[in-house]
Amino acid sequence: MTTTSVDTTPADSGRGETSMPALYIGHGAPPLLDDPLWSAQLRSWADELPRPKAILIVSAHWESAPLALSATAAGTPLVYDFGGFAPRYYQEKYETPDASALAARITAMMPRTETVHQHTSRGLDHGAWVPLKIMFPAGDIPVLQMSMPTHDPEKLLALGRRLRPLREEGVLIIGSGFLTHGLPFLTEFRIDATAPGWSQDFDVWAGEALARGDVDTLAAYSSKAPGMPYAHPTVEHYTPLFVTLGAATDPSVPGVQKIDGYWMGLSKRSLEVA
Repeated sequence: MTTTSVDTTPADSGRGETSMPALYIGHGAPPLLDDPLWSAQLRSWADELPRPKAILIVSAHWESAPLALSATAAGTPLVYDFGGFAPRYYQEKYETPDASALAARITAMMPRTETVHQHTSRGLDHGAWVPLKIMFPAGDIPVLQMSMPTHDPEKLLALGRRLRPLREEGVLIIGSGFLTHGLPFLTEFRIDATAPGWSQDFDVWAGEALARGDVDTLAAYSSKAPGMPYAHPTVEHYTPLFVTLGAATDPSVPGVQKIDGYWMGLSKRSLEVA
């Protein structure tokens, strides 16, 4: 039997590195593309990474079970899954190369009892293309999006563990969400808006738990986290964190919190784990 895998020729990063970290990032909204501070932070972070052979991203904006993968064809059109923004954001493009090798590799990694659905037309949603357009603007790296099949932290940690070997093959694994996402409870919609108390409380709590490598506490957010349920009236922007932590070599070893602060009052705290 012939197995398709991601090309593992050493990445052209100038560092001689192939193994990639795993990231949890805040993806903001389309206006992030025009925010000079956050864009600069994301771009600087990407510049520090070895060049990925491919990118696998799990976005808050695709919840689907059983597990599903986005279209693999080069140049698949984007998903404009948002409303109320300037018309130009609906004309953004991010045409990436064919990702069929990565899709085949991931499908082969899943248990035989699990069906992996391959979409032939679904492109990247804004939880994927907005930050990636900033971090890897050339669009010359294959990108595949994976659906989030559950919000159960233990199951997402297990999914991350299953995906972990991809890091050694040069694949950058990204969980894309927003560490706080209480949109219904925001009273002002400005990039520099003051963070509400519930957003600050949850952010500090999560930042301290991440600094300790305390995965159990992070997983018990519904009962232990301050600011709930305002920080996350629904939890799809928080739970991609557990795919990232599961993909870490040792989730109990604290990662590096690369970005902090607030955007429209929501926490943009982001994490890199080895």
